[in-house]
Amino acid sequence: MLVVGEVSNLRRAGSGHLYFTLKDDEAQLRAALFRGDASRLPFELEDGLEVVVLAECSVYAPRGELQLVVRRVEPRGRGALQLAFEQLRARLEREGLFDPTRKRGLPASPRRVAVVTSPAAAALRDVIQVSGRRFPSVPLLVVPTRVQGEGAELEIAAALDTVSAAAARLGVDVILLVRGGGSLEDLWSFNSEAVARAIARASVPVVSGVGHEVDVTIADLAADVRAATPSAAAMAALPDRVALAQRLASVRDALARVAWRTLERRGERLARARDALTRAAPQRRLALQRLRLEAARSALARSLAARLERARRAFEGAAARLDSLSPLAVLGRGYAIVWRATDGAILRRAGEVAPGAALRIRLAEGELAARVEDALAPHRVDAPERQK
Repeated sequence: MLVVGEVSNLRRAGSGHLYFTLKDDEAQLRAALFRGDASRLPFELEDGLEVVVLAECSVYAPRGELQLVVRRVEPRGRGALQLAFEQLRARLEREGLFDPTRKRGLPASPRRVAVVTSPAAAALRDVIQVSGRRFPSVPLLVVPTRVQGEGAELEIAAALDTVSAAAARLGVDVILLVRGGGSLEDLWSFNSEAVARAIARASVPVVSGVGHEVDVTIADLAADVRAATPSAAAMAALPDRVALAQRLASVRDALARVAWRTLERRGERLARARDALTRAAPQRRLALQRLRLEAARSALARSLAARLERARRAFEGAAARLDSLSPLAVLGRGYAIVWRATDGAILRRAGEVAPGAALRIRLAEGELAARVEDALAPHRVDAPERQK
């Protein structure tokens, strides 16, 4: 029979059995969900949850109480899988498993990309096609696993752990976890805690591309990058060779322009340095000093010549004046010099000698010795001297 009620007083036994009370506004019944049936629940029972149970009535003999033995449980008003998704999402979110700060960025140019998916899935063909268009030189490593059915979540987690452990040795820089679209049941393997924790502990970034754009799984929330589709996951992980070539060409042109500008500036600096070095070179300085020396020598020679010419003219003038004042010149005009022979005193007056005194007379040419016989009147002697 089917019974509707609210779960309360939930208790988990060590054996794995669940015991709770199912109640409504009017009554309540004890209920038991034994381990075998409890293990098949996709969600967790919790107090306050309103459910619809398929159960059988039995009597608990030790206390003589009527109880329900529950075989199946469905949340009232929403599906069991949706409830299980919401419960797991809330729990992992509280743990920080979906925290954006723990997300890793993707490598710009991966060496190798691992693809965790089913070898027969259309998602793998989509990834291969996108890889061939965008960057075919990056090899793909396919890690096969089931992506649907009972136990598939454990295989997916094991595949993620395997490639993560060998990533460094295989040169894998990023992992793609991809699957095509489907119902919530089809995608349920990607809503498991095992897959979420395998993604979180992966040694390289994980890109999740599960289902269509409207599908959101626990794997999407745990992944470092969530892509809307498998093709979008491949596009996120692989660089676009056309765009990369254009960017490289742009960078090359920019580098060439910078290099030419740098060379021009360096050339100008080199030319200025060469000119400065030429101006400061010893040979140039010596040449300039030599020119200055020659100019100074010429100026000095001209100055000396001018000074010598002035001195010569001054000397000739002085010589002419001296010659005009020379006694010899006076003698040449008919005068004579007379001095006493005894003491050499030059005579200027006749009264300066006595009769009989010995004299010496200097003429313009030669000398005479004479003796005074008589002295004449003084006024006759002074006349030539005054003329002189």
